[in-house]
Order: sequence, then C-alpha cells, then structure tokens
Amino acid sequence: MKKILAAFLLIPLLSIADDNCVHSPWGADDEIGAANRITPASVLAATKLVQTGRTYPLGITIDSSTPAYPPRSFSITVVQPGQQESARPNANVTYNDDIFNGWLGIGSQLDGLGHLGVDGMYYNCNHARDFAAIDGLTKLGTEKMPPLVARGVVLDMAGHFGVETMEAGQHFSVEDLEAVVKKQGTPIREGDVVLFHTGWTDAKLKSDPVAWASGEPGQSEEVADYLAAKKVVAVGADTWGLDVVPQQVESRPFYGHVKYLKEEGIYILETMNTGPLVRDCVFEFMFVLGQARVKGTVQMLINPVAID
Repeated sequence: MKKILAAFLLIPLLSIADDNCVHSPWGADDEIGAANRITPASVLAATKLVQTGRTYPLGITIDSSTPAYPPRSFSITVVQPGQQESARPNANVTYNDDIFNGWLGIGSQLDGLGHLGVDGMYYNCNHARDFAAIDGLTKLGTEKMPPLVARGVVLDMAGHFGVETMEAGQHFSVEDLEAVVKKQGTPIREGDVVLFHTGWTDAKLKSDPVAWASGEPGQSEEVADYLAAKKVVAVGADTWGLDVVPQQVESRPFYGHVKYLKEEGIYILETMNTGPLVRDCVFEFMFVLGQARVKGTVQMLINPVAID
C-alpha cells in the first residue's frame, strides 16, 4: 500500500516538473530546433561563400579500431550472399555486400536533439518516457532534420594558444574565442555552423588513441552560453565530445551538451576533421550535411563537406 501511495504522490510532482519546462520558440510541436534558422535565403547566402570550389571532407575514416565513448563499437562483415561453393546466382556476375554491426555515435558524428536530457526531460519539454522507445525514438529522431546547408566557420583555438594541440582539460573562454574571431575576420552570425580546431584529433587519435579518448580540450561553459545567444545552428570540434574533459565544473559534466541540445535545440558535431581547413587558412566556407535518414535515430555517422 505504501508503494502504491508513493506512486500516486509522484504523479503531481512529475506534472509540476513538466509544467516548468519552457517550450521551443518554434512551438510546442517543434522537433528540429535550430534547423528552423535555415531558410532558402540563408542557403543562397551560403553558396556565395564558394570561391575556389575546393571541397574538404569533415568526417574521419573509421574502422573497428577507432576509439569511442564506452561501450560503443563498430565492425563490418563483407559477405557474398548466395555465392557459396562458387554458385553464381546472376550468370557470371559476382558481388559483395556488407553487414554493419555497431553504434551510430562513433567517429565523426551528429548528436540529434533526442540524444541528451536532464532528469528525463529533453528538448522542447519532451520526456523520455513519452518518446524514447527501445526500437527507435518516436520524436526528435535525426531523420526529422532537414539538410544543414549554412555558412561554416572554423576557429583555430590551437593557433590562438600558439600550440599544435591544446591539452586535455584545457578550456577556452569567450575572450579567447573573440580574439580568434577578430584575427580571422570571421564574425559569428545567426544560423552559422561553428567548428573549433584544437589540434586534438590530429595529434592524438592515431599516435595515442587511449589518451585521445580519455580526455579532451574544449569550450568553457561561458562559450556555450555565448554561442547559444548568437543563435547558431550547430557547434562542433575536432574532439570526441566538444566539451572539455575533465570538465570545467565537476558537478556539471557536458554542460555544452545540455545547453545546446536540451535547452536551445542546437546540434552538436563531434570529431570533425578541421586540420586541413586550418592548414589552408579556410576559416569561412559553405557547410553541407545531408545525414542518412534512419527513422528514430539518436545520433548518426556523418561526413559533412566544407566547400571553399
């Protein structure tokens, strides 16, 4: 009887928590968040950034040895279906297929709005109990996103500190960010995709994958608040988790994830291949992402393209 009474007492508390949630500025039914800032006019403006036609893949190559946030893993198996014992089901034509077994949040990846919440509450007042089904999200799936075509900006934070790579646990401030923006001449505008270059993946992924996955440099909490106020569409970095690890404040791990995904509907792009852009001094570009549209997914393997 006490357990039943406690359950009934909990119901109004949950309702109060839900009532305190603030809905998206795009309405209570919105599922795409900051992607609403992408319009035909903004896409046309982004195309005008193309000057040379050079393309830069922002995704890294991954395989079964790529380190990932535990317990994520990745593997493929190549098979020749129906061709055992030299059988040829299609005359003399032979073919290979591949079977994927793994997690979609590995390597270069998109964090969708259904990825992270606080106490079960996610973007736009959606509670996990209402949409996080075992066979796929019924709301906030990455398939809902339109293609992300926008002005892209990469900020060379490693260069700002005069190093090839920043250190794990090292975070940069709003003042640092603004100094880079001024030096590069790349002001941050509403609707932008902003990427940080820390040098971490270039320096550590192959040479010391354990260290790469054990910590990372990243944005300060104040930077997350700053970019949210700038009304950007997505924020990413050449690190596996964007936020600094060990975290700036011990009691607030992955603050930027909470700020961007849950509170602002801003997408996160992890393990971006920013090194080639920085080496070529391509700090402003057209950003294009058309993610695989798998229904109900939380994250997605991606290879966005920067076009100079």
